[in-house]
Amino acid sequence: MRIIILILMLSCCNLTSWAQNKPTDIMESERFKKGWQKLMEVDGALGEKVINGLKDVSPDLGKYIIEYSFGDIYSREALGLKSKEIAVVAALTAMGNAAPQLQVHLNGALNTGSSINELKEVILQMSVYSGFPSCINAMNMLKEVLAERRTQGVIDSIGETATNISSDRLELGKKVLSSIDNSIVDKLKNAYDDISPELTQFVMEYAYADIFSRKNLDRKFRQIATIAALTALGNAASQLKFHINAGLNIGLTVEEVKEIMLLMTVYAGFPAAINGTNSLKEVVEERVANK
Repeated sequence: MRIIILILMLSCCNLTSWAQNKPTDIMESERFKKGWQKLMEVDGALGEKVINGLKDVSPDLGKYIIEYSFGDIYSREALGLKSKEIAVVAALTAMGNAAPQLQVHLNGALNTGSSINELKEVILQMSVYSGFPSCINAMNMLKEVLAERRTQGVIDSIGETATNISSDRLELGKKVLSSIDNSIVDKLKNAYDDISPELTQFVMEYAYADIFSRKNLDRKFRQIATIAALTALGNAASQLKFHINAGLNIGLTVEEVKEIMLLMTVYAGFPAAINGTNSLKEVVEERVANK
């Protein structure tokens, strides 16, 4: 009898020790298990650190992060993990108020196939949508992340070097912008040439000649990044509609854009995702009507 009691006591001690060192236990749901597996795939030790940091103050928050963010959302397959992490890096950079989470997802983006130069490019592109301060902060965070990964022996792919191919920035900008929407140049001129022709000029020269013309980030990823950022910011509905339409023009599917909106429920909340989905719905209806 004493032996049986001793065995039971040792078993309880082992289970207690195991539970203290793991963010889950043997009774967790299938959603939790699926989410934990996806969290490890994307964010690894940094993701586990975030969850463990919540255990003492709000274990429920950690549980919901795993079950909803990674079990329900990240496990969906209509948008690949690399695309998801590019979207999240763009959104967190643009919002500018979530440095620890940006650190985790810069790591996640590198873990899921983004090169160093691709991430630099996503951050640089956000200067168009959220200004230079947010990009400076994100670029400094990327620098810290890369230094930490090097200390751990991780060698990340550098990726393709950016190039600009024309000295006539205005004409290059017009060409790049027209390649995603062939009517927008005239619309910009008609809207702003009477009050601020410089605005039209700088949109062409900076946003599209200096940034979007660079060849080291696939243009689908560029639109994914912009759609995610504008959805998260929530203050530029007409520009979001333009970039949803542009994304569809260059080969994104409606399903992929839907996934971006669902992903933004995690990082910008349901109101932002609802508004973004409404913009997508309007774009799809307009495209059908204009056929």
